[in-house]
Amino acid sequence: MIRIVHLQIQITHCTDFEKFVHPFIPKIRDQEGCSRVDFLKGQPGHYFTVSEWDSEKALNQYRESALFAEIWPKVKPWFASNAEAWSTETITS
Repeated sequence: MIRIVHLQIQITHCTDFEKFVHPFIPKIRDQEGCSRVDFLKGQPGHYFTVSEWDSEKALNQYRESALFAEIWPKVKPWFASNAEAWSTETITS
């Protein structure tokens, strides 16, 4: 399962956001059931994570983890709008 998350960050917090999140990417990748995490930057203030999980159960275990609880409350006040997330399945290989 591929999880795509779009986060729109207030322009004044983009540098803080990038510096804060970047060190967590390898820690997310090390979560059980996660095989890939990409941290992407789009237009100013727009960020994406693309992660690959063995299952929805593995993703939910991460979302209930201490690591997620450390990240989410810190970045949420920096949001310019609500986060958007999609869970997708590959249909071609």
